[in-house]
Amino acid sequence: MDTENFDTASRSRPRPMVTISMRIPAELVTELKRLAPQLGYCGYQPLIRAYIGRGLASDLRALGEQRDPVTGLVNRLRELGVPSEVLDLALEERVAEGP
Repeated sequence: MDTENFDTASRSRPRPMVTISMRIPAELVTELKRLAPQLGYCGYQPLIRAYIGRGLASDLRALGEQRDPVTGLVNRLRELGVPSEVLDLALEERVAEGP
């Protein structure tokens, strides 16, 4: 799964959806409904999806850093604005050279 820009990707293109049921405290839903329009969301459910997406992306990145330090470094460089073309070229050269 591509964790880069997971939240914005989820809002930029139609994606298959699955209906789930969750029990959430009423006051939490009230706050989500209040906050959603202030953050530019059309409702509280898209905001919940965004929060879940951000948390998932963060955890996937963290797990990737534990398994492969190079992946963690590459993700951080992307966050800092290093162009993907540069990173991809460096990774290709690393693979060609071997471990």
